[in-house]
Amino acid sequence: MAGSTYKIIELVGTSDQSWEDAAKTALETAASSVKDLRVAEVTKLDVTIENGKVTSYRARLNVSFKYQK
Repeated sequence: MAGSTYKIIELVGTSDQSWEDAAKTALETAASSVKDLRVAEVTKLDVTIENGKVTSYRARLNVSFKYQK
């Protein structure tokens, strides 16, 4: 069995609803231009705040995809 090689990129998605939506937004956007997405690891979650209220959620992800020769 031959081994495989994967590349890892970092993405940041945003949403005004939730961290889950932020992650989904990042992955769906990347999937439109990157082939063979394999695994996503959430590495950081944060929010932006304006006037004492949360205005958006941000999810930072490391995403791997299969390296094509």
